[in-house]
Amino acid sequence: MSEGPGRYIMLISVHGRVRGSEMELGVDPDTGGQITYVVELARALIEHPEIDRVDLVTRRLIDPKVDSRYGQQIEELAPGANIVRIDCGPKRYLAKESLWPHLDSFADNLLRFLRNQGRMPDLIHGHYADAGYVAGRLSSLLGIPMAFTGHSLGRVKRQRLLDQGMAEESIEKRYRITRRIEAEEYALDNAGFVVTSTHQEVEEQYALYDNYQPKRMTVIPPAVDLSRFTPPPRSWRNLPKIHKAITPFLEDWARPMILAVSRPDPRKNISALIKAYGENQALRDIANLVIVAGNRSDINELDRSAREVINEILYHVDYYNLYGQVAYPKNHDSTDVPHLYQLAAKTKGVFVNPALTEPFGLTLLESAASGLPIVATSDGGPRDIVALCKNGVLIDPLDTESMGNALLEAVSDRTRWNKWSRAGLRGAHRHYSWSAHVNKFVSTASSAIRMSHKRQRPLSTASRLITADRIVVCDIDNTLVGDKGGLRELIRMLKDVGSRVAFGIATGRSLDLTLSVLQEWKIPTPQLLITSVGSAIHYGAPLIADRGFEQHIRYRWRPDAIREAMAEVPGIKPQGPEGQTEYKISFDMIEGEAPSVTDVVRHLRRSRLQAKVIASHGAYLDILPIRASKGMALRYFAMDWGVGPDRCLVAGDSGNDEEMLTGNTLGVVVGNHDPELEKLRGEPHIYFAEKNYAWGIIEGIEHYDFFGQIRTQEPEFSTNV
Repeated sequence: MSEGPGRYIMLISVHGRVRGSEMELGVDPDTGGQITYVVELARALIEHPEIDRVDLVTRRLIDPKVDSRYGQQIEELAPGANIVRIDCGPKRYLAKESLWPHLDSFADNLLRFLRNQGRMPDLIHGHYADAGYVAGRLSSLLGIPMAFTGHSLGRVKRQRLLDQGMAEESIEKRYRITRRIEAEEYALDNAGFVVTSTHQEVEEQYALYDNYQPKRMTVIPPAVDLSRFTPPPRSWRNLPKIHKAITPFLEDWARPMILAVSRPDPRKNISALIKAYGENQALRDIANLVIVAGNRSDINELDRSAREVINEILYHVDYYNLYGQVAYPKNHDSTDVPHLYQLAAKTKGVFVNPALTEPFGLTLLESAASGLPIVATSDGGPRDIVALCKNGVLIDPLDTESMGNALLEAVSDRTRWNKWSRAGLRGAHRHYSWSAHVNKFVSTASSAIRMSHKRQRPLSTASRLITADRIVVCDIDNTLVGDKGGLRELIRMLKDVGSRVAFGIATGRSLDLTLSVLQEWKIPTPQLLITSVGSAIHYGAPLIADRGFEQHIRYRWRPDAIREAMAEVPGIKPQGPEGQTEYKISFDMIEGEAPSVTDVVRHLRRSRLQAKVIASHGAYLDILPIRASKGMALRYFAMDWGVGPDRCLVAGDSGNDEEMLTGNTLGVVVGNHDPELEKLRGEPHIYFAEKNYAWGIIEGIEHYDFFGQIRTQEPEFSTNV
């Protein structure tokens, strides 16, 4: 529970360049409307009387190619609201598609931040797939309810790209779309509620997901800062400075301005807009086209997709000989955007959004609040905005002839233009104010918090392991055991190093089977026992069960329904009673007939069941509560006992060790590992030993100097994305 008088909301938005002022919108595909939204949401939330703290968490950047302010750990947005920057892999700036290998580390670093500050959020809100994944991990570990906002969805994007003729292999290579979609499904597994902008987003876009549960989805229309966006003054004493960036392109700047503002992203469909304008002579005769597509100094320094878009703009302007009629300024800043809308409104122009898909539509709201009518793609956000504000017309973004005609009609009919302008102003104030947006969000969040059966996690830094400041945690089968000589040497090393190093095991075996193998191999009882693939925790020789963890993992656990659903799945056979526990349902996989983990997960999600599905050794399939796994159990332990993940050396050999090995833990994969772990080679903080069994663990201990100063290297970009 919050320690202050009000609630503490944590927003997470990982990618892009996030700061509170002079936002660099449009500098790349990752820095667009989402950045504006999350910053303004944080500011608006702290104004609500039920909220006393808001943190907007993003990644920290220390890179000479970006502004030094992105390296500032804490930036105040308003009293009680801050941007918090957390390390996420390499310090240099990476595109969001390259961040996937580093998100587990980001989550662990954020856990450290929470532990150090000693206060938990009441709600975690993940924005976009990457932050949804991080929020899901934190929610699973801490028992804090989470919200998810997708902003745009991977399944929708993949289908759009396929429709445009892009090959599936190219989509995967360029956008890492499979990882993005699975992160979205994972976020939906864990979310208490999902915030969407439109009903179409719920009914058509989220309906594509295995975990589609519309009852958890809340439509909260996006908001606009009505203090920043206003109609143009009746007369300007001095025209705004952005006017000087536009007029050199145009023969007569006072003609109606068709304005487009977006990132230089292929999805924004700018080339189709230029084609629509260039092929409509009547439109060219009466109106100018102004395209503000991010910022650039040298086109060759832009990322590939942005470079392609800018080159297409230049090509189409030249092809249609649009010199003197089309402006495409090189640079602008966030303070210029309101003036752009005002200039377009002053000339009786329109704002156009020809994007292939538009779930949100923030620029459309800004235009409406500026008294500027809109012509927009017939998709989620624009549909709802035009329906509520009645301030424009919808178009098919692939029909350039109709697009050109719609623009011509919009700037030709002065009476209708005035009607649209007034209606847009009214609609923006009535339906899209920040106060209305935040009131609905806080009401929904408060309900989720009240309904949450979370166990309040202690975040005390005081350790109950008085002498131990680090721990070695090993899988049993084919890792700890398998070579008697290596095991004897490891036990001797642990004994010699003394009480400052604790010893634990994390195994797929049940507690009884674990104790049996410990006795067989003459292994002293560890201080920590994580058993049944991370669905049970016991401590020390008295075998004290962590009942809090048991309560924690009950979340959304429906074992009878899972057994019933799994009875329909071919190629698997339930294990005997010795393989089953209250929080683990286990199967043997029939070679050549068993389904993939992905297929099992999809089947359960479509049955409205949330669970963790883990395969190991190509022979066993375990189904656990969504909050259980070796990795989650280890981090749960680490939070309780004040041992950071970066002081946990973990060793394993198979797929059920994967979540334990990734993130900020110091991972050791023994030499005799299963091929299913090869995909982790090159990941940060994972060492692949050459030696087998316990000798491989010893090799890893020496690699990290784990009994000494603990050696780690700065993680570098991994190609395993």
